[in-house]
Amino acid sequence: MMRSGNIASLEILTEQFERLPGIGKKTAARLAYYVLEMPEQAAQKFAEAIVNAHKSIHCCRICCNLTDKDLCPVCADENRDKSIICVVEDPRDVTVLERTGELNVSYHVLHGAISPMKGILPDMLKIKELLARLTDNTVKEVVMATNTTIEGETTAVYLSKLIKPLGIKVTRLAFGLPVGGDIQYADEITLAHAFTGRNEI
Repeated sequence: MMRSGNIASLEILTEQFERLPGIGKKTAARLAYYVLEMPEQAAQKFAEAIVNAHKSIHCCRICCNLTDKDLCPVCADENRDKSIICVVEDPRDVTVLERTGELNVSYHVLHGAISPMKGILPDMLKIKELLARLTDNTVKEVVMATNTTIEGETTAVYLSKLIKPLGIKVTRLAFGLPVGGDIQYADEITLAHAFTGRNEI
């Protein structure tokens, strides 16, 4: 609710920044004032960048990673090993794994993890899209690179039970990743070791 004496448009702008993850009231106010101090042309470009990103970025039709084209760069790369799919929760995980420079695999982004407590059920994730990729005998291994949280482990086990009956090897990232940690915050060497030492599940 707007407080007496405050400028309505400034209050609305602050509230929008406050909706962002990790942004509190003080930081939101600071960002709002920063935007107000920007030259009008810069502010316009900032606003246009947000709108254009929403309009142009969508899911890759194969792996569900974010892209502004029909296929993401990984799926469009003919030199990628299509026989191994690395399953991750979030598009940012692909970016981090790619940063290792060690992987030449394909990916699949679930856009979340199973969490009944949060109301996230399997049919809300990109699981049917993953299963559709496993029907032509191209894929020989699916690597579960979900986070080592309860939700990530639950998702990995759930997917394993769906995939293994298809005769496809299912592995899990191994040592190096702390329990309860997110892939996004692991360093490149840790991720490379974890991928190399993956275990079958």
